[in-house]
Amino acid sequence: MSRRTRALAFLVAALICALLAATVAGRYRSRVEGRYGPLRPVVVATSELPAGKPIGTARVQAALIVRRVPSSFVPPSALTRTADALGRAPGATIPAGSYLLGAQLVLPHPKEPPEPGVAVGLRPVQVAVAGAEALTVGGPAPEGRRVDVVVSRQAGLGRSASAHIAASAVRLLALAAPAGPGEPWNATLAVTEEQALSLIAAQSAGREVRLLPRG
Repeated sequence: MSRRTRALAFLVAALICALLAATVAGRYRSRVEGRYGPLRPVVVATSELPAGKPIGTARVQAALIVRRVPSSFVPPSALTRTADALGRAPGATIPAGSYLLGAQLVLPHPKEPPEPGVAVGLRPVQVAVAGAEALTVGGPAPEGRRVDVVVSRQAGLGRSASAHIAASAVRLLALAAPAGPGEPWNATLAVTEEQALSLIAAQSAGREVRLLPRG
């Protein structure tokens, strides 16, 4: 038998084997589908999915896969596409090898907003202050401390000097150093609306504002 004839015989034998394998596989699939139902796609976790951790794009690609299984083995609400899990988080840890169910996934809770720097009923107001460098000497940062706000008026034609406490025990939210020579310090205070209007009016009238630390 020539080499060409042998090669042709091997090719024919390979084709016959492939046809037989396809026939056997088809018969097996028919028997499986007849007994357990048609094959359906279902999303499977290939690695553990921690509870509460949102499933992002990278996680979808690395930890989820679609497999085809008989419909009788597919639980209700099983996902059929990996994209359906995107942005959602497991309510409880999902072990590797588990089907991914819609009932297992929840929308993640939004992050709690940071604690506000201004309490309810107060508002921030920025004022230019004199002598604020005294608050920064020999101690921790002044932000967050309670201060008294003193408004004073210089003596002038037909008037005497005066000073009064415009706001007592208010919280100092921020203190900014002068931007340049001759510029004032700027303080942001948490005050009531009435106190804010009083301080703004004092600034407009050219009054001097100073902060006195409490305690």
